[in-house]
Amino acid sequence: MNISSKKKTIAVDMDGVLADVEAQFLSWYERDYGVKMTKDQLSGLTEDTAFPEKGAIHRFARTAGFFSTLPVMEGAVEAIKSLSEKFEVYIVSAAMEFPLSLSEKLKWLNTNFPFISWKNIIFCGDKSIINTDYMVDDHLKNLDNFKGKTIMFHAFHNVSYHHHTRANNWKEVVALLEKEA
Repeated sequence: MNISSKKKTIAVDMDGVLADVEAQFLSWYERDYGVKMTKDQLSGLTEDTAFPEKGAIHRFARTAGFFSTLPVMEGAVEAIKSLSEKFEVYIVSAAMEFPLSLSEKLKWLNTNFPFISWKNIIFCGDKSIINTDYMVDDHLKNLDNFKGKTIMFHAFHNVSYHHHTRANNWKEVVALLEKEA
């Protein structure tokens, strides 16, 4: 294969991009504290200030079953299948901070994205080492240090930032990347 026919590469984050952690946080918060909140109420807050009960997000992320039961983001499966036809797609997730997340994230991927090869799954602690052409992520700490083109996936904690190309959903991500293929 010559170099010009090589597929461009995309790094795709899991939490908040493929997996709907916001929905899980809201569900678990209501379950554990009896307070129903909406995604709109989280808008503009940080993960540390999102809920009245301080530390709730970190406690949930350290609880068995949190990562393995995350809902799939609407349109994510179809989008990754579609993008995989034109790009080499890598799932890149910071999985070292929370002890149970590594095995649970792998289980989640194998259940919800069984068509993704183990060779295209990268679990790391710091995404600054990732060297793909594109990155789709919801966290500025990952996008700001990335050397390729970035797409910021909409999340409650990034609504006030506008220095990356924003995608509000998977339909918008696919539209942006198809222009690049």
